[in-house]
Amino acid sequence: MPTTVGKGVQGILTRWDPQQSAGWALVIDEQRRLALWLGDDAGRVIQIAVPVSLVNNVWYSAGASYDGASGRTILDLRPVVNSVNCLRGPVATVPPPITHEVTAERIAFRSEAPTVIAGWSAGQTASGVAIVSGHYNGKIDRPRVYGRALAATELAELAQGREPERGAIAQWDFALGINPSGIATDHVVDGSGNGVHGSSVNAPVRGMTGHNWTGRTEHFVHAPAEYGAIHFHDDDLEDAGWEGDFELEILDSMRSGIYAARLRIEKAIDYVPFFVRRPAGQPTAKVVFLAPTASYMAYANEHMGLGSNIEAIMGRTTVVQQEDLYLYEHPELGLSNYDVHSDGSGVCYSSRLRPIPNMRPNYRHETGSLWGFAADLDLIGWLEAKGFEYDVITDEDLHREGLGLLAGYKVVLTGTHPEYYTSAMLDALEKFLTTSGRLMYLGGNGFYWVTSYHPEKPHLIEVRRAEGGSRAWQARPGEYFHSTTGERGGIWRNRARPPQKLVGIGFAAQGFDHATYFCRMPDSFDPSVSFIFTGVGEDELIGNFGMVGGGAAGHEVDCYDLSLGTPANAKLLATSERLSDNYQRVVEEVYFMYPGTGGAQDPGVRADIVYFPIAGGGAVFSTGSIAWCGSLSHNSYDNNVSRITANVSRTLCRRRAASPRIGANRKAPAHRRRPRTDRQCQRTDHFPYR
Repeated sequence: MPTTVGKGVQGILTRWDPQQSAGWALVIDEQRRLALWLGDDAGRVIQIAVPVSLVNNVWYSAGASYDGASGRTILDLRPVVNSVNCLRGPVATVPPPITHEVTAERIAFRSEAPTVIAGWSAGQTASGVAIVSGHYNGKIDRPRVYGRALAATELAELAQGREPERGAIAQWDFALGINPSGIATDHVVDGSGNGVHGSSVNAPVRGMTGHNWTGRTEHFVHAPAEYGAIHFHDDDLEDAGWEGDFELEILDSMRSGIYAARLRIEKAIDYVPFFVRRPAGQPTAKVVFLAPTASYMAYANEHMGLGSNIEAIMGRTTVVQQEDLYLYEHPELGLSNYDVHSDGSGVCYSSRLRPIPNMRPNYRHETGSLWGFAADLDLIGWLEAKGFEYDVITDEDLHREGLGLLAGYKVVLTGTHPEYYTSAMLDALEKFLTTSGRLMYLGGNGFYWVTSYHPEKPHLIEVRRAEGGSRAWQARPGEYFHSTTGERGGIWRNRARPPQKLVGIGFAAQGFDHATYFCRMPDSFDPSVSFIFTGVGEDELIGNFGMVGGGAAGHEVDCYDLSLGTPANAKLLATSERLSDNYQRVVEEVYFMYPGTGGAQDPGVRADIVYFPIAGGGAVFSTGSIAWCGSLSHNSYDNNVSRITANVSRTLCRRRAASPRIGANRKAPAHRRRPRTDRQCQRTDHFPYR
């Protein structure tokens, strides 16, 4: 099933030496036709093609046969279309089956090149790494090689799934590369009995619907015979394969933290970050920062800043960074989970074994604000400035080691955007909280996308964007399940684990024109949470300043929602005001399209700050905004966002959280309930954006 028939010559199944023009190759040629190439080591080449063009996104049974004794050559091309297996159905106009038979020159074709599926061999590097060219875009299902010239009737029978009785050299079945646990491997299994096994390179997508998919099941484990396809892309990248230039030994005396290797050549300077953690069970502090490295990987090398509709999303002129231009000029560095491949299909894998220019301490988002890794350094800078002792761990560590990694820590701090989470990571945090742990969720749009790490390749994550969620692309029907774990992709909310159940709030809206501030709510005057607002006035606007859009509430924001699992004892401490209509309600909340879902009209478009204790001594404090940490450093860290964060951090480190009260929140005394007056929340001179 080709997806870019017009991009040039592409190898389907080859044993071809391009230097010698020797061997054999079944290809898509420059005229978009199925073609057979044959070449000997004397420079003679035969090229035969069917007289019709291929069509994108249509399954074909494509075969070729050559009889060296007679020169008889057959190319057989038959569309294989049912109601669901590709983008065109039975009523679409597709070329009819064609059997193209000619008598060609007799040639003794031979090649020492390796057999390649979805390309052809182009030699190897000095270190022996294979190079492939002629990359194919699209799916391939059940390729075969026979040691004799098949008749036209046999090629036609192959289209019906009937194998010739003899002569098989290799019969690859990609469905056999997925084990019974639902985990795709790199193994390409030959079912002929001849042991011509292979391996996939650079993570082409597995767990994909094949030519015979019926649509009756959506999981490759339930109908493996219908998932015999691999989707190949010319821009797949798992490992850039760079050789090491230097090594740094991590000594026991090195403090846990975030470091960078500074690389310099003439005036060009780059900083490559890395994390130093403590061994499990050996913390050096009560506080630990959980670096959202899965989210860093999901955004790694994203190209959205140069997208055609990005300014409409941002609500402003975008700011293009040097790193964005570099990535545009160097597509060989691979794509992010926010991009689509060159054939338009979504990128579901992302790897850290490559340069990631947008994971740098000075990288700024399309809005001009710090984002991701760089934004999380605002929190690290605050910890340093305030004298907090802390350790650092990563998502990858938490996924692998679970609750044991958090042993000995009192408080876990998230980053500004912990969006991508595995089930193991969620389980670990839940167990931590129910065993007296405390969590400070200092961001927005967290715990959102179902994510998986490859069980044998910790450098590789997978995200399948299913129905629902604010998404850059959507997986095709039947392809929502992760090939690395067998679990269903999409957002956690659609798998009954909305973030409100864990942290009291969940994704409500996004907008990037500006950020705003928080106003205190009646719950904030309850004596049980007075420690949070020590040093903060009753009428103070919280965070009407900051480096991310000018305020502490913005970009991507979360809100309190009892219907989605916010604990009944959660205190709604503060809520945002004056978000613009560039902030729109998230799509999973909009069942019918109607006007009025922007920040100026929809009360659900807001950021909320909540706090709740958990039985056993645990507690959660959530700020509901990506922009929160961007306000910490304002006025040399002397501000109410910094003060609130410090109050919560210090208190949760040293005391037992209050026991939860089951049922409705107890209201503050009437004389302490503060109405949201014009004076308190609506004065535009408090905030620069009108």
